[in-house]
Amino acid sequence: MTQADERILEFLHEKDIISSASVIAANIDYTSEYISRRCRKLMDAGLLQRVDPTNYRITQLGERYLTGEVEDDEIQLDSEE
Repeated sequence: MTQADERILEFLHEKDIISSASVIAANIDYTSEYISRRCRKLMDAGLLQRVDPTNYRITQLGERYLTGEVEDDEIQLDSEE
């Protein structure tokens, strides 16, 4: 997990919204291209769900990760890109 990954999950959890990568990026101060790549990685790991071609929501697994019920080593996620 990268710091950006955690911030993506926290943003979607705290705002309780469905959001595009560009909106997330604007709110957590990363480029939209980078956040878009990270969102795809988080989706592949089951932490985010794509609801349409551009928007994501946090999954139950993502929520559990934020509460500490799921550890980093339980998540299959490439942290580097």
